[in-house]
Formats: sequence, C-alpha cells, structure tokens
Amino acid sequence: MKEFDFIKQYLVNRQSQDGQLVLGIGDDAAIIRPDTSHDIHISSDMLIGGRHFFTDVSAADLAYKVLAVNLSDMAAMGATPKWALLSVAVPQLQEDWVQDFCDSLFALADEYGVNIIGGDTTQGPWAFNVTIMGQTPQGLGLRRDAAQVGDDIWVTGRLGLACAALFDHWQEVQLDMDVFAECEAARLRPRPRVALGQHLVSLAHAAQDVSDGFAQDLAHILKASGVGAVINVDALPTLPALKHHEQWQHWVCAGGDDYELVFTAPKHQRQAILQAAQTTQTAVSLVGVITEQTDLMLLDSDGEAVTLEQWGFDHFE
Repeated sequence: MKEFDFIKQYLVNRQSQDGQLVLGIGDDAAIIRPDTSHDIHISSDMLIGGRHFFTDVSAADLAYKVLAVNLSDMAAMGATPKWALLSVAVPQLQEDWVQDFCDSLFALADEYGVNIIGGDTTQGPWAFNVTIMGQTPQGLGLRRDAAQVGDDIWVTGRLGLACAALFDHWQEVQLDMDVFAECEAARLRPRPRVALGQHLVSLAHAAQDVSDGFAQDLAHILKASGVGAVINVDALPTLPALKHHEQWQHWVCAGGDDYELVFTAPKHQRQAILQAAQTTQTAVSLVGVITEQTDLMLLDSDGEAVTLEQWGFDHFE
C-alpha cells in the first residue's frame, strides 16, 4: 500500500465531524477554532518499537495503546480530549495490518470523542507519535504544582501489573497463567481515567499520570509543589497474587506503564471523591498524605522504610 492511499482510505474517510474543526486531514495543516472560554491542553508521546512495545504485538493492541497513553495525559489534567495528530514510521504498509490498526485506533478515538486531524507517515523503524489536544474551562486544569500540606494522596486502579507482565516476558519470573493474562491485558490495554479526571477538576489540588513508576511520578508533584509525602506501600493497589513475588514492591512503586492517576486532594473531599469514583466506575485507593518536609517516605504497614533500587523508568538508563 502507498502512503497517500493509506491517508485517503484509512484517515481522511474516517474523520468525524467537529464543530470546532475548520479544516482537517488533507492540507498542510489542520485548523481548529477553540472555544475562547476554555484553556487548551497539548501533550505528545512517542512509542518506539523494541523500547516501548514488542514489534510482534498485534496491530489492534498497538493502536489502542498508542492513543491510550496520550488520553492518560489528558486525564491527568482533567481535560476533555478533542483532537489528535498521529505520526507513524513502519517498515511497510501491509493492508491487513493497517485495517486492524485503524479499526482499533478509531474505535478508541470515538469512545473518547477524539478527532484524528492530521500527522505524518513514513517508512522506517517502528515508531508512533501522537500529539493530543484537549480543553478545560479556563483556569480549572489540574497541575503538578498545586499539592498542599495535609492533602490526601490517592491513586486509581491497580499498579504493577504491566511491569509484572514484562518480567514474565523477560523470563525473570514465571507468573501463573491466569495472573499473567490479567497483567498482560493491563500492559496492552490500559484504561485512561478521563471521566474521573474531569470530576477531579473541582475536587483535587494536583494530579499526574503514572507512566514511569508511581514513586517517580509522585515525586514530580512533590518537587513542583515544594512539599513531601508519606506513602503506605502496603496500601498501594495491586493484584493480590503479585505480592507472592519478592519483586512486587518494585513493580508497584517503580515499574511504570500503569497509566493510572495519582492525585492529591483535601481531606474534606474524601466522600465526594468516592462518589466520583463510583459514578465513573473507577477504583480509587487512599495511600498517603502530603507533608511539609520535602522528601518522599515509603513505609510499610508496620512503619518500616521501604527501599527501592530505582524509583522509575528512565529512557536513557
């Protein structure tokens, strides 16, 4: 398949209607006309074959994750995702593969109301980059720099599953078959917490998506806000079966690839947060507190310090 055949058949013809989209795919640039009462949020994530995904992954799973990790960034800001640009480098365009990829991509985009409005396609080693844009009412976007001393610290979903699946792939552990299946599903198809994020704009102070490891990503909030935290590691949500493995604290605290949210909120919002979680069918766990001391303390349920060899994923380590 040729590049422009791919663009016309699989992108232009599937672009949805959008009242704020003046011009979409097919010109040198898209044109959007934002609502002036809203702030625009823009984020970009790149996934590289052999680094972020196995190159034998199914087209459908790859397309899902390429967009889902960007939706997670919008969720962390409390933003409504609106538009995305997709740039792709692949060794060749095989029609069956392209069909499966685009079916999955547009299914997820439609689910979250995202319009694919442009991008680029080239031949080369596996690489996928999405630039996503969303919006919040002016001044209401969640940020990293707004955590306050005394805030509760919450996390959504479960942590460590994706990393545990990778350890199994790398033959460093052998998970039970059903446990591996659940962990692999979490690795391949994380659920962006967009709906909860939108509720949190009026409830939370600060938020961050957990992509490179819970400890490392929480530390971004602490540094930006000039505060510290105490975390009960045993309260961090995970698959109970993973706690039978000696690496479980690493998987949960530093493994990454979770695409959950960590957020801080005042104590008086606890009931409202639980109600928002129930409304959006999102599991949430209260795992710690923001402190005045500017460091992160990881403790177990007995108050003993938990030591990590590393705090999260680093692309250049």
